Amino acid sequence: MGELNGKVAVITGGASGIGERSVRLFIEEGARVVIADMQEERGRALATELGAASAAFARVEVRDEAQVKAAVELAVSRWGRLDCIFNNAGFGGAIGPLEDTPVEDYDITFDVLLKGVFLGMKHAIPVMKRQGGGSIINTASVAGLIAGHTPHLYSVAKAAVIHLTKSVALEVGENSIRVNAICPGFIATPLATNTVGRDEKMADLDYKITQPIPRVGQPQDIAAMAGWLAGDQSTFVTGQAIAVDGGISAGLRWAKQPSYHKSYRPIKVYRPPSR
Repeated sequence: MGELNGKVAVITGGASGIGERSVRLFIEEGARVVIADMQEERGRALATELGAASAAFARVEVRDEAQVKAAVELAVSRWGRLDCIFNNAGFGGAIGPLEDTPVEDYDITFDVLLKGVFLGMKHAIPVMKRQGGGSIINTASVAGLIAGHTPHLYSVAKAAVIHLTKSVALEVGENSIRVNAICPGFIATPLATNTVGRDEKMADLDYKITQPIPRVGQPQDIAAMAGWLAGDQSTFVTGQAIAVDGGISAGLRWAKQPSYHKSYRPIKVYRPPSR
């Protein structure tokens, strides 16, 4: 019996990357999952592979309220309940200097990264209230905790996801609904490498590692945290922004710090002459 045996989940952005690995892990642990994604061909193929007893596909663009609502309704109509929604869908958002950013790029960035999370929570909460509880998981980012790693609006949107997560957790805690955010660091996914819809091997990518754990993050790292938050081992955890980032939000690797190098000469502390 798996950790998620009998549970029902909706995972947005479930056709690739972190979402796909999460779908697979949830089903491996006994859950039934609605794969909600705008990548229709990939999503339907994944649902077919995993089997109708465990998976269903819903075409969802997360900034469209009717489509998000339909994904939640599909879970309930097919399996009778909704124990978890993982609001994971996202993209890189607007890039470039702030002064050159079109308003249209601003709008779509917040529509996908923030409104998509808002809509997922909005339509999951009533179902979870009726059945006596549930787990809401939102994908934020270490970019929402520290600046300088991503474009401006992506960072701001992810910071807003973290704050919205905490705020909503305060509202629905008395209904036994937990709301948490996962803050990934750099994870080798099609989104992070701009290869969405293509089949490049993510594991073969070679990046300069700056975080304390010296390897590129993998979708499994985030899926494992999502599985834990969806399960019954985390029932006292809510309102948290949990960094799964190899330690990058803690600071530089020891080998990258000035004090590690022999050439480093600390500033002498002034000491007044003794009398």
